[in-house]
Amino acid sequence: MVVSRIGRALGLALVVVAFVVGVVGVTACRKSPEGVAVDETPPTVTETSAGLLLTWVDDKGEFHVEQKVESVPATAREMVRVVDPSREEPSGGRLFLVDLRNSGADGHYPVRVASREEFEKLAVSRRAAHGGVLSPQAAPTGSAAEAARSPVVIYGASWCGPCHQAQAFFKRKGVAFVEKDIEQDSGAAREMRAKLSKVGMRGGSIPVIDVRGKILVGFDEGAIERALAVVN
Repeated sequence: MVVSRIGRALGLALVVVAFVVGVVGVTACRKSPEGVAVDETPPTVTETSAGLLLTWVDDKGEFHVEQKVESVPATAREMVRVVDPSREEPSGGRLFLVDLRNSGADGHYPVRVASREEFEKLAVSRRAAHGGVLSPQAAPTGSAAEAARSPVVIYGASWCGPCHQAQAFFKRKGVAFVEKDIEQDSGAAREMRAKLSKVGMRGGSIPVIDVRGKILVGFDEGAIERALAVVN
């Protein structure tokens, strides 16, 4: 009897371990259930902070994502969006903004909750000051032209950390992508569900990434690399 119980316990443990190993490396998120409060305590940002995504706006109104505070230009430090991929962002279309110009006595930079509109207005004003026209770019050729015609599509939401990780990954790789917020755009949500249904997959977690026809759920660098290698 004792041996039998031990055997069943070991069998259950092996199943659990196998499940955990199977999902390691894939990062995805689900929105907190309705009525569950989101922790809006600002993330801690110091000169040596790691694992954060810092979005800054250049003088032309274009967005850039960095992972190190030191990588943000001095001229763009007054208002920088900060995302901690390990947690959700504030509710109601708000986000965290950090002022990287001066840190406090404890080495922490001031972080506050702000509206998405406030951050977007910064980009709009700088683009307008620059003439409202983005710098001309050379016409893409070869695989770059293919990427422009059929970009990667990331279906996500503003509060989803892994979605921001995916965006930063494609930017580092120089891969063109389109971001679609399924909460702000009902058409994008329907489009995402249709793509999942077409390949026999179910939704529930984001990001959902369409790598030119290859549908991936969650952020997994290895899976994305393999998908890019197939389509290039």
